[in-house]
Amino acid sequence: MAPALNLQASDFELFGLPEQFAQDASAIDAQWKLLLREAHPDRFAAQGAAAQRVAMQWAVRINEAHKRLKDPLQRAVYLCERWGAAVNAEVNTAMPADFLMQQMAWREELEDAGNDLDTLDDLLQRTRTARQQRLTQIAACLDGGDGVADSHQRAVQAAGHVRALMFIERFSSEISQRLAQLDA
Repeated sequence: MAPALNLQASDFELFGLPEQFAQDASAIDAQWKLLLREAHPDRFAAQGAAAQRVAMQWAVRINEAHKRLKDPLQRAVYLCERWGAAVNAEVNTAMPADFLMQQMAWREELEDAGNDLDTLDDLLQRTRTARQQRLTQIAACLDGGDGVADSHQRAVQAAGHVRALMFIERFSSEISQRLAQLDA
């Protein structure tokens, strides 16, 4: 196992990646597989139970980091928190007025759609487009494409987009569930 790293290393340090939002998914997966091979408890069987427990801790830590790095929403939340801007979606529901209006319109559309597959499919497609737009905005904030140099300020700006993305993902899931129920 990598001796220079410890269990408290950031996910980015653990995976040898730059601390930024934009990441190559295949590089994350390749490093994950490499790290898991190095930390597999069976490799430490000859060293005893204590070494296997440590290897198991590493495997858990590697899997947790992989899950966070692989998912753009989790990666954005992680970066915001690392840079001092907790998303706090459970208690901070502040959103721009235009996004609140969009939420209300989508909710109304979902309610009015009933079991109309075409309307539901269209609504799902529009939320997917909105998701991609939010990811682009988050990337611009976190990776400095918006001209703000201070990482904390970038994270503060990104946190609002992250909360909006959380809503979009939950709402898209509701639409997908309704579509799945209609297909059954």
